[in-house]
Amino acid sequence: MSQKIALVTGGTGGLGTAICRSLADDGFRVVAGYNSGGNHDKAKAWQEEQKKDGYDIDVAYGDVTNAESCAQCIATVEELTGGTVDILINNAGITRDGQFKKMSWEQWDEVLTANLDSMFHMTRLVINGMVDKGWGRVINISSVNAQKGQFGQCNYSAAKAGIHGFTKALAQEVARKGVTVNTVSPGYIKTAMVAKIAQEIQDQICAGIPVGRFGTPEEIGRMCAFLSDNQSGYITGADMSVNGGLHMS
Repeated sequence: MSQKIALVTGGTGGLGTAICRSLADDGFRVVAGYNSGGNHDKAKAWQEEQKKDGYDIDVAYGDVTNAESCAQCIATVEELTGGTVDILINNAGITRDGQFKKMSWEQWDEVLTANLDSMFHMTRLVINGMVDKGWGRVINISSVNAQKGQFGQCNYSAAKAGIHGFTKALAQEVARKGVTVNTVSPGYIKTAMVAKIAQEIQDQICAGIPVGRFGTPEEIGRMCAFLSDNQSGYITGADMSVNGGLHMS
């Protein structure tokens, strides 16, 4: 059987890196999609760091908010790998936090575009190929804040909740074609960004998490790899909560 090809958008970030590595550990050919403000040197440096750790991961530029750039990203993946995408992890996203009464249209639009429209742009470019092959995995990264809401994140919570609505609808459309579509909803994960939060604030957050700690990026990567496995074909339309018990539904 030929090696399956996985594309992880936002693949060079903290969470994306762990997802890429977990998929590579399971034998997939992995490509990390990146934007990084067009900083190609930064992506190449990331790629070299992965190689030092034993991971041969390709990189492909793409602005997920732009349909043409997404198409070019997919073309790059196909050129690099000589095949088509079997597994798509829609991980790219941003935050623009603020109380709703002060939130600008730009803050709303940027978050909806980067987190929700991006999923449309990328998925529509690969879903027909998956259907034609009779096998595929689409995994959409949402958030615990889509499930419970969060002060100052009306835009982000709305976008991330929309992700699971998309998941459930598309899962029904392609279920009989061997393609699964699922959501992963992380809680507080110890990325470099979270590590910069003042320690007393981190302690307050941890106090509200039943398991008493932040999650690790590797735990999210492991969930994505599990859902990508050939033996996970009976799981579709699901929202996999990885939040340490912070929100139970």
